[in-house]
Amino acid sequence: LCGEKDFFHKNCAKCPEFRKKKSAFYKLNVKQELCLFSRIGSREIGPLLFFLSLSFRTSLPAPMFARNTISVWSILKKCIGHELSKITMPIVFNEPLSFLQRITEYMEHTYLINRACALSDSIQRMQAVAAFAVSAVASQWERTGKPFNPLLGETYELIREEKGFRLVSEQVSHHPPVSAFHAESLVGDFVFHGSIYPKLKFWGKSVEAEPKGTITLELLKHNETYTWTNPTCCVHNIILGKLWIEQYGTMEIVNHSTGEKCVLNFKPCGMFGKELHTVEGYIQEKSKKKRCVIYGKWTECMWSVDPQIYETHKKSEKRGDNKKQKNVNACVGWYNDDADNMPEIQETVSVVPGSVLLWRIDSRPPHSATMYNFTNFAMSLNELQPGMEAVISPTDCRFRPDIRHMENGNMDEASKDKERLEEKQRAARKERAKNNEEWSTRWFQMGTNPYTGSQDWIYSGGYFNRQYHDLPDIY
Repeated sequence: LCGEKDFFHKNCAKCPEFRKKKSAFYKLNVKQELCLFSRIGSREIGPLLFFLSLSFRTSLPAPMFARNTISVWSILKKCIGHELSKITMPIVFNEPLSFLQRITEYMEHTYLINRACALSDSIQRMQAVAAFAVSAVASQWERTGKPFNPLLGETYELIREEKGFRLVSEQVSHHPPVSAFHAESLVGDFVFHGSIYPKLKFWGKSVEAEPKGTITLELLKHNETYTWTNPTCCVHNIILGKLWIEQYGTMEIVNHSTGEKCVLNFKPCGMFGKELHTVEGYIQEKSKKKRCVIYGKWTECMWSVDPQIYETHKKSEKRGDNKKQKNVNACVGWYNDDADNMPEIQETVSVVPGSVLLWRIDSRPPHSATMYNFTNFAMSLNELQPGMEAVISPTDCRFRPDIRHMENGNMDEASKDKERLEEKQRAARKERAKNNEEWSTRWFQMGTNPYTGSQDWIYSGGYFNRQYHDLPDIY
């Protein structure tokens, strides 16, 4: 292996491995080349190859199909009050991504973690981490399609050099469905990991998704660890009317090293829609003294301001000073027996003077509405680039035929393969039970999260060594 420790090799032509493996190198859109055997410190990255392309697809092979011809009620009327993860759902409800890929969308705004790593003040780091935690759920805006349930043993990996991370995830349990993930900085700045149990329930007109599980972020340079859980997501008008999404619940981000805490309240819509998408909270010291207020909308942006300035501004608004006209009739007739009317979007976030912008959402591509409302980042997640088949694990969900058929617009074939894969999984489970065999995970092991004391799935390492032997045939 070459001895270079920098991620970018400025003199790769001098590297003997480069001369020997020249065919395995790919030019980037920069005046540098990356060595196949790059190292970061003492940790080998493994073969990077095509993963380091700075060009990714910006659309899906085919637009989404029309759902308006489907009788959803005939499918869901027997599911009221039940957990949907235990019910086989028709492909009409899906989007062409696995839940493992949906989890990967947490990493779209990795620059916020990199910003936190570069800051010297712990309160400012907490601000950046809080912005990242909110941004991680922003991709769910208008995403009314359900990701495919991962098969037991299914994996997904992603290396994004321009964002500075690599990630691996694995479906470690089927009942209950648990997805474990582990992401790390390519320059050794952070580790981001967790396990998610997406508990879904149908309530007649809406589907509620509660993402049970703790998320952990470690900033290695600062020797800091943050943990939190995501808010509940609710999709309204499953049966009739325009589908719309809201997030609600409390997100508590704890810095286990300093004792500082950020408490964010994702507010429910309310009767007149005034609080739709609103997030409001604060950062406090270990002594519980509030250091700053954080506010905004998870669909738009997040700001930070001094608590006294914020309170003064709110009081002046109540007295009528600087008051703006608001559409209080946004939800007139807000309830009926047929549909939950989507509140009209209120004016964008009213910025308090003296506030600092923490994060603003990226605009979506113009054709997003015809492609499952995917972001640019989501568009690329199921892309199978040339040469990838020979390198990634055969259990990677890019190889799932049902998802591939769906993104190509072949709905009948997608439905057939989805049924075939589910039946194959059931048959494998019965065979294990017959032989008294337990399922063994490959890349994650059950352990104790040292920061929360709770049970968690911990990455056991080795995935990027590319030794994919004795893997289950799940597809």
